[in-house]
Amino acid sequence: LKPSILEHRLQQLSSFCHPKVNLEQYTTSAHLASQLLTEIQQNYGDIEDCIIADLGCGAGMLTAGAALLGAAHCVGFEIDEEALEVYHKNMDKLDLVNCEAIRCDILQTKSWHRWQNSFDTVITNPPFGTREHGADLEFLKVGLQLADVVYSLHKTSTRKFVLKKAKEGGYTSIVLAQLKFDLPKSYVFHSKKSVDIYVDLIRSQK
Repeated sequence: LKPSILEHRLQQLSSFCHPKVNLEQYTTSAHLASQLLTEIQQNYGDIEDCIIADLGCGAGMLTAGAALLGAAHCVGFEIDEEALEVYHKNMDKLDLVNCEAIRCDILQTKSWHRWQNSFDTVITNPPFGTREHGADLEFLKVGLQLADVVYSLHKTSTRKFVLKKAKEGGYTSIVLAQLKFDLPKSYVFHSKKSVDIYVDLIRSQK
């Protein structure tokens, strides 16, 4: 599936109705999702025919993209019930029958323990840690409990810190790409219609 076609399909999806600031909910754009998922598949083949987990799946942009690229099965994990309502509508909209979602706090051991080593690949666009410092790294750590390889997004400004933590944690992380994340005005305290921030797509492996 060409990136342009993937992006067009993903543009049909709905986003959060009422984004929650405490969960740092921002919509991953169809353009960004198609870019990063294509990068993963073309360079590593870690999507097609794979069992995928999407941690903090939100409305399902990355889940849907992975399914469209030929994933065997996708499971989204999300704590917010309202986001999951949109998720299910989005999967129905694209007739993606190989996607499911589980409502839980995936950062809790009792949540992820039963899924340990159950997936081929984990993808995640985690909270960047603006509200809760280090939240993105917690998602990464859990991801490595579920699969041998994790693809995650982190602010480029935190690159050195993320790579340092990887070394300390005994796993290997490399930056695959630097991408532009367009953050639309989602909350009342945002003064601009949108702002671009740079994020790293990082591949981590046990």
